[in-house]
Amino acid sequence: MVEDQLGRALRDVRISVTDRCNFRCRYCMPRELFGPGHEFVERADLLSFEEITRLARVFARLGARKLRLTGGEPLLRNGLEKLVEMLAEIDGIEDIALTTNASLLHARAQRLHDAGLSRVTVSLDSLHPERFAQISDTRVPLDRVLQGIATAREVGLAPVKINSVVKKGVNDDEDIVELARFGREHGDIIRFIEYMDVGDSNGWRLDDVVRAREIVDKIHEQWPVEAADPNYTGEVAERYRYLDGAGEVGVIASVSQPFCSTCTRTRLSPQGELVTCLFATGGHDLRSIVRSDASDDELEQEIRGIWRARTDRYSELRTEETRRNRPKIEMSYIGG
Repeated sequence: MVEDQLGRALRDVRISVTDRCNFRCRYCMPRELFGPGHEFVERADLLSFEEITRLARVFARLGARKLRLTGGEPLLRNGLEKLVEMLAEIDGIEDIALTTNASLLHARAQRLHDAGLSRVTVSLDSLHPERFAQISDTRVPLDRVLQGIATAREVGLAPVKINSVVKKGVNDDEDIVELARFGREHGDIIRFIEYMDVGDSNGWRLDDVVRAREIVDKIHEQWPVEAADPNYTGEVAERYRYLDGAGEVGVIASVSQPFCSTCTRTRLSPQGELVTCLFATGGHDLRSIVRSDASDDELEQEIRGIWRARTDRYSELRTEETRRNRPKIEMSYIGG
């Protein structure tokens, strides 16, 4: 096990397999900045599945136990099932998850499950077709996303977690209760996320943030809840249990209640950069080491040194000044 400067172990690795996405959500990839002229990572510059697997094996030697495949939209990466199968064979890895918009999930859920995927998290911000289309800025119909979620449940990728970013004046009205009801009815875990200042392209303002306490209160008015203990150290969502026994709901309060002190996550970009914080300004190049004649032991020492030097706690330090003067990596590049 390796710990950083604040005593945080490395337990979770989020692997972005592509920076491409078929949605243009306003809080992540606004179309005016990610339009036809945007230059995405060239295929030759992406880490291969073999390179990703090698790095994941080294992360496991350092104590990582959970892997999450992200993007962009990870299901745009051809043959992702093969990568899941390769990762599932790594000693020490206990959980492999996927974050997706679910637009391509229906046709691939069974194959992903068979390859060794443990579970899925789906990004979904509204159950109203018109509002869903407006937020995601896509022609993909809401029904296709709901079909993908249903199929994931059917093949055993359950309980499905559904992440919903809440923004004031956009989906902070009936959407909160309706999504909570959806989770109760289908056995899914809905997690509401405070709108965050990830990257520099989403026009974030503090005034647009709906605080987690407000979200929980709104749900509690409809169905009483009580706080539940975290499933594990470093869990980002605060859990709440419905008193009538109809499952649970969560909130991720990075803005109002930062959880930097227990953060055990690191991120691997599509080009092989090790990024130690969601709000980082840059990453550490591992691809050049992987593509050299360096041994796994040398690779391990490089990662160990990066993690040991880690001091990240942006959310705890967030001020208007730090936000303005700190250009950040876009969320679509390194996952949420």
